[in-house]
Amino acid sequence: MLTIKEWMELADYRISEGSDYQWQSYGPNAYIMTSWNGEHDGYSFSIYFDTKTQVVYEVQAHDYQNNRAYRMFNPDFKDLNMNEAEEREVNNDEAWDDVSYIDLEVDDDFIQKCLAIKAGEDYDTRVSVPLDLPDDVLFDLMKLAHSQDITLNELVESILEDAISART
Repeated sequence: MLTIKEWMELADYRISEGSDYQWQSYGPNAYIMTSWNGEHDGYSFSIYFDTKTQVVYEVQAHDYQNNRAYRMFNPDFKDLNMNEAEEREVNNDEAWDDVSYIDLEVDDDFIQKCLAIKAGEDYDTRVSVPLDLPDDVLFDLMKLAHSQDITLNELVESILEDAISART
């Protein structure tokens, strides 16, 4: 999970607003800070964290120009937040009008998207998926990718796409 320092660097240490977080799922010391670039077709980044322990609960990136919203949850607190949203009858997946959050799991994926959004550049909208493969499986996949003259990433992406297609 990103740290407050990493988020502050993404936001260029520019805070446009902050307040106590009013829901209970993140505890009594939860606080939210937002960095908005001041343009309605611009961007904003938000962070939810504990003011006492500095634990980060959630980070968000809002790309208003492209109508995309990304977020990452601290896995230890995601279910608590989702359960409270359900109790409050709030659609926690909606970022704003007809724009749903895209949940990310890889810190670098979130960081790269934020950097591109901030710079106004095109970026990869695919979601990175963490994979932990045993060495022998990884080696077999590398050999298979080599025999097909493609990268390991391309091979794994193809395998995952085929698996997803087979389930639908």
